[in-house]
Amino acid sequence: MSFSIVVDHVSFGWPDGTMVLDGLDAAFPAGRTGLLGANGSGKSTLLKVIAGELIPGSGAVSVTGEVGYLPQNVPLEGSATVSDLLEISGKRAALHAVESGDVAEEHFTVIGDDWDVEERARAELDRLGLAHVGLDRTVATLSGGEAVMVALAAQILKRPAVLLLDEPTNNLDLDARRRLYAAVSAYPGVLVVVSHDRALLGLVDQIAELRDAAVHLYGGNLDDYEEQVAAEQEAAERTVRTAEGEVRRQQRELIEARTRLDRRGRNARKAFENKKVPKIVAGGLKMKAQVSAGKHRALHQERLEEARGRLSEAELAVRDDAEIRVELPATAVPAGRTLLTLPLDHPDGADGADGADGREGPAAPDRADGTPRREGLKVLDRLVIRGPERIALLGPNGSGKTTLLRRIVEHGAHVPVRYLPQRLDVLDDALSVVDNVRAVAPAASVNEVRARLARFLFRGGRADRPVGTLSGGERFRATLAALLSADPPPQLLLLDEPTNNLDMSSVRQLSQALAAYRGALVVASHDVPFLETLGITRWLRQDRDEGLAES
Repeated sequence: MSFSIVVDHVSFGWPDGTMVLDGLDAAFPAGRTGLLGANGSGKSTLLKVIAGELIPGSGAVSVTGEVGYLPQNVPLEGSATVSDLLEISGKRAALHAVESGDVAEEHFTVIGDDWDVEERARAELDRLGLAHVGLDRTVATLSGGEAVMVALAAQILKRPAVLLLDEPTNNLDLDARRRLYAAVSAYPGVLVVVSHDRALLGLVDQIAELRDAAVHLYGGNLDDYEEQVAAEQEAAERTVRTAEGEVRRQQRELIEARTRLDRRGRNARKAFENKKVPKIVAGGLKMKAQVSAGKHRALHQERLEEARGRLSEAELAVRDDAEIRVELPATAVPAGRTLLTLPLDHPDGADGADGADGREGPAAPDRADGTPRREGLKVLDRLVIRGPERIALLGPNGSGKTTLLRRIVEHGAHVPVRYLPQRLDVLDDALSVVDNVRAVAPAASVNEVRARLARFLFRGGRADRPVGTLSGGERFRATLAALLSADPPPQLLLLDEPTNNLDMSSVRQLSQALAAYRGALVVASHDVPFLETLGITRWLRQDRDEGLAES
């Protein structure tokens, strides 16, 4: 098998001394590879090293051809435009200059052979569902999903031989995800994708798992990988059971051997005491018994240690994904209590229903683009949240879900509210995880904070790491720990795309943590399987034209 990417004994650590990759060897073949691993295992760091975004402390990376890279978080700040994000602003400026009559040689040098760069850019945006996004639009005005798709278009336009994608389905609605799946399926080069999206991982040719500081390749897609891992687990658990049985057997044999030797010693002493054998003979027998006892004890002890060693080795092969453990009784709110009443504005003058109970409103006019509205739509003119409701907020990219969550925060509720944004920017990167939690829970002692963080899998030195050095999934756990540990504890929790950057184990851990939450919950997400694990009681849909409605 030929490999397009070779990672040779690469090490990388953060300035505080935290090692992320330590002498890692890996090789990625042609085709599409899904890169899996627990949060914090170094997946994103590995992609950045391959892309040249990070320089390893030691080792080397060899890549066949040009590399394109789509990071987890696409920058949305500043005055950059879509054209800037597509990296075609210079060529567009040169084209426009030539079209206006400026024939300076530097313009032709910049353009090269890309005389159709604007047409290709618009065609790619259209293919990815972004025909409505202008090239001169400011990136800061894009939704998270739109920004991801523009950044993907930028990489495809460059036509790299190797394309690296880090959680590309973050923030994408269902339609955008389908378009991304099609783009991945059609990509002709080498592709490595870090993702927790099952549908996307169903399109890959092999799975590479980063686990225990090594990369293991599995042929086939995610389903094939899970079958192989399940078979490995079953074999590993059988080996553990066999090793446990061997340890018990060796322990019994050691006890039995000691019992036999003790009995021989007692018999020798009795024989001497009863004068059945001469003293010199008894002394010889005693010395022989002691030597024999020592040899037997050493032999059985050695066999027992060997059996314990085999058991330890077998246990290492069994996967043990830690689980978040959270108890949050202080977050409980009485059933039926009104926590929030938020008046809503409707696009295009659409009329709405009462909204408090989601009754169906009168017939609404057509959308601004002339297409008919959905019949029987239960449009809301105000959002009312009561008791420990669990509300799912759905809607396409750019429809205003994040804006609605921010409005809830700004409007205020009758109970403490906490908001988990998409970009997880509520923590101080320079402070440790412990200090960030202490900042929102000043009355708690350091030991109390550490105990809480341990339940979120931040134990020992992990809790002292600066937030800026955490992986996406670790940062999410730290942010969730801070929100749920805040004083006063939140009784209304708002989550915006919470499964972004989380591996499958972490998504399960998040579900466990939210199962312990007793307050009201509003979750904006495109991850329907995840939402279905939360016991959702109301499904709302935010639409660009129709506003908020009962789905």
